[in-house]
Parts: sequence; C-alpha cells; structure tokens
Amino acid sequence: MSDIDNTLKERGARYGDFRSHAEISQMLKSLVLDHDAQLAPYQAEALEMICHKLARIVNGDPNYADSWRDIAGYAQLVVRELER
Repeated sequence: MSDIDNTLKERGARYGDFRSHAEISQMLKSLVLDHDAQLAPYQAEALEMICHKLARIVNGDPNYADSWRDIAGYAQLVVRELER
C-alpha cells in the first residue's frame, strides 16, 4: 500500500466516507454562504473551514478533540482580525 493510500485509509477511519463528508460539507456551506451577508474574505474562509470541520465531526468521529479545536481556532482568527 502506498503512503497516500495509508493516509486516505487513516483519514477515512477518522472522518468517515469522503463522499458523505463532501455532501454534508457542501450543504452546510450553501446554507451559511448563500445569503447577502457582506463578509470579508477572511470571514467567508473561516466559515467555510468551520463547515468543513462540522461535516467531519458529524460524518466521522465526534470525540476527536482536534476537530473541535480547529473550529475554535478559525473563530479566533476572525476575532483577531475584527479586533485590529
């Protein structure tokens, strides 16, 4: 098995089936970003990444703390920009 195959196997075990994850992630992004909100690029990117992480949580291992940490991290990056 190649290195990439091993990585994909590990990620699949942690985050679930990619196709299912992609569907959840795209639905969440559509719900969040298909509004007329005037988002700065960094805000839109943070929201997209948060949706991606949420999809990983609901599609895979909800007890994997790093996914939750990542969500907090993206939110904190927005807070830092807003407080500049």
